[in-house]
Amino acid sequence: MIRQLALSTALALALCACSSHQAPATHTSSNAPAASMATSAGGGSSASGASASSAAAAANTPLALPTSSEWRPGVNYSVISPAQPTNAPPGKVQVMEVFWLACPHCYALEPFIDAWRKSKPSYVQFVRVPVMWGPVQRAHARLYYTFEALGRRDLVDKAFQYIHKLETQTNSESIMVGSSRGNTLRMQEAFAAKNGVSPSAFAGAYNSFDVSTRLQQAEEINQIYEVDSVPTIIVDGRYKTNVVKAGGEHKLIKLINFLAQWDHDHQSAG
Repeated sequence: MIRQLALSTALALALCACSSHQAPATHTSSNAPAASMATSAGGGSSASGASASSAAAAANTPLALPTSSEWRPGVNYSVISPAQPTNAPPGKVQVMEVFWLACPHCYALEPFIDAWRKSKPSYVQFVRVPVMWGPVQRAHARLYYTFEALGRRDLVDKAFQYIHKLETQTNSESIMVGSSRGNTLRMQEAFAAKNGVSPSAFAGAYNSFDVSTRLQQAEEINQIYEVDSVPTIIVDGRYKTNVVKAGGEHKLIKLINFLAQWDHDHQSAG
């Protein structure tokens, strides 16, 4: 009963704001920079050692800061120092969204991201990484990577819709997180089953080595980029921004394009 009350309280607080004011305990990360391990939204594999080394060299190459009459460093975006390597192929610029399925701000941004993904420049590689602040966010991160492993990216959109239709509630059923990992698995299995995924297939992916590895990588990425609010956008491992800094969802898309084009043009020129 105490555990359920604590979970309900945590859910209520989590749904009030998509930010983390208390940094999680740090962990020792692997020797390879975590940003290079992010996989593409299309389910691509992590960078090889050779490509990671090449990306690392590119990431540490100084570039002039993107500046215009509309966009200024320190105001509309922060500069990541040192810059982090990504697994984007040569000639590509990685744009990463750190998000949470139960975040109303992420949900509000989603239509803009979805439209942008359909028309984004060909040199942009979009990746998405779930936030990993606490048990509720980690449960949703596992759900996200389970759908990815099953090749059912469409269910991520359905989960977004399902959770936010019930966002005024704070009980565990509304966001598919229970008082234990077993209860959470059963809730999420039931949601998947309603959408054509058998419980055995879901559980197999849910408990797979691949999903566990991706969760560990997401944890490291969250720590390296010091993610304290969502949605957070990382461009090319160099710049970090969000809706507030950009001045709104529509302006954020413009800023993403500006930063991505700046790095693409300057790297090409170099």
